[in-house]
This record gives sequence, structure tokens and C-alpha cells, in this order.
Amino acid sequence: MAWETREGGGRYYTRSRRAGGRVVREYVGTGPAAELAAAGDAAKRAQREQERRAWNRTKKEIEASEDALEHLREAVCGLLADAGFYRHHRGEWRRRGVRQQGA
Repeated sequence: MAWETREGGGRYYTRSRRAGGRVVREYVGTGPAAELAAAGDAAKRAQREQERRAWNRTKKEIEASEDALEHLREAVCGLLADAGFYRHHRGEWRRRGVRQQGA
């Protein structure tokens, strides 16, 4: 998306878009119609940038929450292990030295 100037002094607006895996330049024009198209394209770019920034903020918040949750999980596992519990086949927590009923 760019304004181009030719040797004759004419200025016109073009867009680049993908078509069939290739980048194709699309001639938009000159004058008020091209100004309006350029403004619309700039608004779309600004909207996409705003959405990208919002997504990155959300992603960072989720990662921070996941890190805090992982620290909490590690702390709980450590407390249970200190209290004499162990994970039976990486599943439920069991207390050492206590026989399960039916065994």
C-alpha cells in the first residue's frame, strides 16, 4: 500500500495483496478516491495493530497466570511430600505407610 510517483509527476495509490500464493499489486487510482482508499487502508492497519497489541497483552497475562499456578502446584506438591504423601503411579496422592482398604 503505497503512493507512487512517476516521471511525469503523476501520483497514484496502489495496494499489494496475495492472490494464489503470489503478491499482486492492485492499482487504485488518483485523486479523492485514492485518498479515501489510502485512509481506509490506514484505518484497517491501525485496527489490526491495536488488536495485535491487545492479544499480546492478554497472552502475557495468561502466561503470568500459568507461571503463578505452576509455582503454586509445586509448592503444594512439596508440602504434601513433606507431610508423607506420594503420588501413586503419577495419579492420586497417598499417604505412606497406610494400607488401602481391599488390598
